[in-house]
Amino acid sequence: MSTQGTKPLYTRANWPIAAAMIQYPNILPDGSSVQDQTAGQWAATLDDVADAGFTELDPTDAWIRIADLSEARLAEFMAVVHGKGLSIPAISTSRKNLICREKGADHLAYAHRVIDTAAKIGAGSVCFGLFGALTEAQLKALWFWTVDGHKAPDDKETWDLAVARIQELGDHAAELGIEIALEMYEDTYLGTADSAVRLVQDIDRTNVGICADLGNLVRLHRPVEHWASMIEKVAPYARYWHVKNYTRTEDETTGMIVTAPAALEFGVINYRAAIRKVLEYGFNSPFLCEHYGGDGLSVSATNRAYLKRILPRERLPR
Repeated sequence: MSTQGTKPLYTRANWPIAAAMIQYPNILPDGSSVQDQTAGQWAATLDDVADAGFTELDPTDAWIRIADLSEARLAEFMAVVHGKGLSIPAISTSRKNLICREKGADHLAYAHRVIDTAAKIGAGSVCFGLFGALTEAQLKALWFWTVDGHKAPDDKETWDLAVARIQELGDHAAELGIEIALEMYEDTYLGTADSAVRLVQDIDRTNVGICADLGNLVRLHRPVEHWASMIEKVAPYARYWHVKNYTRTEDETTGMIVTAPAALEFGVINYRAAIRKVLEYGFNSPFLCEHYGGDGLSVSATNRAYLKRILPRERLPR
């Protein structure tokens, strides 16, 4: 599944590499919401992004739901974005599970608004997931991924519901020239490479592919498929890509597994090799730099610089 389409081929000189906004909460310490901030308050946050060297960001709805802003407020927000020399190549949703029993229909309606909003602001990619809110136990943990969360139902009816809802979103997005990336995440229908591939094959929409967020899987304190095997399987379907990395130690004598966040070039996933693999299939979508812990924005900026070093200087049409 080539992602080249009719877009010009990106190179290291112009590849969109966005900052994630996962370091910034939607609800502020005083109980107010980023949704209701003034343009000046939005600008103060985006100063951080611009000062870190980014020219693109993904607003990431854990920070602000731009799809739920009024027309006037959206125009105000985009004026701030452009005023900081930034652009938005893609919009990601976070923990808006499209098939959860209680809120799945609401999340589906919201996803349609995200697609419409992406078209309004000129973003060519959106990212959706099938994972839900963190549990109380996960919220109490230092690293939430060390505690098991919600698991997708293991039944054909729910699988078929996921397929149907994403087909609906895919058709809507195709009408507007937008691609959809489905985020890999543990214990969902995209919790393994094999399952992720099967899902997008069942969806069968050329503009719907996989967000190959292998970091979500290699960080787990349990056995997982080797990253190289996973990227080999998902590379033909790769779309908008969330990139992050982790150290991972496996003690074969005790079975103990320990992981921790790491910069892209220092973790267990070899992104130079992984990117070369997806390029074999014409990958031509934006990247999103994420990092948990410490000054995540600055580590993401380091990761952006690393990507700029390893992306191709030039590309020829396939």
